[in-house]
Amino acid sequence: MINFVALKNNIMPTFDIVSKIDGQTLDNAINTAKKEILNRYDFNGTKGTIDLDKKTNTLTIVIEDEMRLKAIQDAIIGRMVKQNLDPNALDFGKEEYASGNMIRKEIKIKEGIDKEAAKKIVKKIKDSGLKVQASIMDDQVRVQAKKIDDLQAVISLCRSDNFGQPLQYINMRD
Repeated sequence: MINFVALKNNIMPTFDIVSKIDGQTLDNAINTAKKEILNRYDFNGTKGTIDLDKKTNTLTIVIEDEMRLKAIQDAIIGRMVKQNLDPNALDFGKEEYASGNMIRKEIKIKEGIDKEAAKKIVKKIKDSGLKVQASIMDDQVRVQAKKIDDLQAVISLCRSDNFGQPLQYINMRD
């Protein structure tokens, strides 16, 4: 016979630290930014494109000059902020010259916590002196503690630091 009360008492509270971005909300933000750019006078008659590849999580911008490229980036960031998406999820690469006088820029959308950021998070948690256990699991970090107050302290600790990408705290289990 299994004693379920004893089993429940052995389970420690946990939560996961992840880095995800809602694909539909991002798509809406980029489409709204495209419409905004099409209606601007300084973009009248330009031959630029903005493409979001959902499979590779890459945004490709092709435009004539750097001034317009910067304006497009600002519009996308502004729309992301208005839709409650963290612009830190965008990894702006270098501009490269495409055919003719066009400039191409590929922007990667970061999903999942990379190994370096996960190591920084775990180190920060361990250096804090809280009585918690942090472990790296694939592209997320799992945190366990005996008290839920310690888990909440870890969340506020992680929110106070910038790890180069947006973090979400999910699957809080008591």
